[in-house]
Amino acid sequence: MKVIGAGFGRTGTLSMKMALEQLGFGPTYHMQEAGRRPAHVRQWLDFAETGHANWDELFEDFDSGVDYPVSCVWEELAAHYPDAKIILTVRDPERWWQSTHSTIYGFRSAFPAWFQRAVPPIGRFTEMVERLVWQGLFDGRFTDRDYVISVFNRHADHVRSSCPPERLLVFEVADGWGPLCDFLDVPVPDRPFPHVNDTKETRRVVTTMHWGTRAAPVVAGAALARLILLRTRRG
Repeated sequence: MKVIGAGFGRTGTLSMKMALEQLGFGPTYHMQEAGRRPAHVRQWLDFAETGHANWDELFEDFDSGVDYPVSCVWEELAAHYPDAKIILTVRDPERWWQSTHSTIYGFRSAFPAWFQRAVPPIGRFTEMVERLVWQGLFDGRFTDRDYVISVFNRHADHVRSSCPPERLLVFEVADGWGPLCDFLDVPVPDRPFPHVNDTKETRRVVTTMHWGTRAAPVVAGAALARLILLRTRRG
């Protein structure tokens, strides 16, 4: 690992993933990558249970990592990869809480229990996020805005105070290529800095998933009833 992201999700981490990959520090690990790899989800669940993980195995195909669950273990990774640089993505704490609460926090209820049992990889992924993020980082209190904002601020303060200055960049994605390229000692690309995964779009995805999983039994039931009716008529 050459770059470790210490910033929480919804601080521009998907934009940072794309930026790092464009600068040659990819592939970049992100919650999306974990979700695509059931074996990784099981490894993260093992870590949540035991506090131990084989980081070299988990990140063997990646040169950098951002977002949850990487930011949950940034300190362990910084110690394991002593030459890696650390990037703390930040934003206004109040806006961060509002964005997180209205988007990715909604994934907690996007998949009903029956759906998680019917599709075990979804169930394990949901459990992983619950244990590492909502119960782990935020102690099951994410709806308590003041408490969660205090966690956000304490985390940022801890990163700043514990990481050597020459190894750390505190970065807002609105700052663009300049500070990031200076820190990583690479040329500035001749293309705009990527800005993706905005709140409105993410909220739309969460809402679609929420209602889609709940509509699935109705749709399946209607299709089955139609099939039975057609067979009855033919009989």
